[in-house]
Amino acid sequence: MSSFTIIVATDLQRGIGVNNALPWHLPEDLAHFKNTTSGHAIVMGRKTFDSIGRALPNRRNIVISRNPAWSHEGVECVSSLEAALALFKDNKQDNTGDNAKNDQAFIIGGAEIYQQALPFANKLIITEIQQIFNCDAFFPLIEAQEWTKISSEQHHSEKSQLDYAFVTYQRNN
Repeated sequence: MSSFTIIVATDLQRGIGVNNALPWHLPEDLAHFKNTTSGHAIVMGRKTFDSIGRALPNRRNIVISRNPAWSHEGVECVSSLEAALALFKDNKQDNTGDNAKNDQAFIIGGAEIYQQALPFANKLIITEIQQIFNCDAFFPLIEAQEWTKISSEQHHSEKSQLDYAFVTYQRNN
């Protein structure tokens, strides 16, 4: 099975959302997400897609849904994470044309998809927001012995008045 990169923003208690929405407004994180995932495949659950409301441009949008009748323009729908991984694996075998841009895929949420994908991820890109928010969805606990922090960039948002860091973890072999 192919490996993926997980990209997520969390608060100090691993909170990622409330009522199917982000509990914070951090434009710098949205720009980081766009810059990082642009030109690549993104995999998300249907609820995450619904919270976004549209296919994200310049990305291969893959949505996991238990409803076989669900569809949306600009989106490939699959029934499981394994099916999404298989789509990506098939895509990697053809490295010509538009598919050449999809050399990496990102898991973008939500909580249930993150939980399922964590064992297959080889990299985590986490925006660690240095505050606690009222959240009802959480990122799974990562086992410290399984991951090594390979970079951390500290920032402060003047617009949102939030301290945060872009942190990258690599899975230990």
